[in-house]
Amino acid sequence: MAEPTTAGPAPQPEPLARSPIPTLTPTAIVAGWEVTDRSSDASTRLADLSPLAKVHVRASEDGALAAALDVRFLKAARDDYGVLITGSGPGEWTLIGPAGTAGDIAGRLSALDVDERITIVDLTHGRALVRLTGDAGSTLLATVCAVDLDEHTMPDGTCLRTSVARVVTDLVRDDRDGVRSYLLHCERSSGAYLAEQLRQVGEAHGLGVEGFAAAGR
Repeated sequence: MAEPTTAGPAPQPEPLARSPIPTLTPTAIVAGWEVTDRSSDASTRLADLSPLAKVHVRASEDGALAAALDVRFLKAARDDYGVLITGSGPGEWTLIGPAGTAGDIAGRLSALDVDERITIVDLTHGRALVRLTGDAGSTLLATVCAVDLDEHTMPDGTCLRTSVARVVTDLVRDDRDGVRSYLLHCERSSGAYLAEQLRQVGEAHGLGVEGFAAAGR
């Protein structure tokens, strides 16, 4: 009779993609990406959300697609699928959705009945994305960004393109459960630098680092 064996934990699949931002242990695999898998009880937290789908769209700013998206320049809102639509420029939008859904997002855009020229590009692997959440988020950002982040000038649902730590960055106010939160995304090549600058500035504010799942996307 063969000796019984004790099965160990199932091996994780090899990741297909890695963020430009260094991944902290422990790790997990999400939609083919290796991500940090940790939580933090700090009042202000930074998370790498680079695996989220990012689809960039260009079209006429007063055309049929703009009407269908229904998000103006400098504004951000979620659609019926939970995808965050940001008006990142005149006639320019970035749609941010769950990891692995860029194809679905692009497909829905392509299926819209609009009689105009539109450009749809999957930027998921070309952009780094972080979320900064918590009490000291705006104070922290104010040390590396010249934009006025006051509630009256940048309320929830606002987005803009600016310089953060000398990196051209799309900055989106996207509060989570009533807590002030910002999404920041930039070119992949600048992602590690931007995250490190935020971490360094955040040391004085007790900044914690949390994982992809803990950040609530």
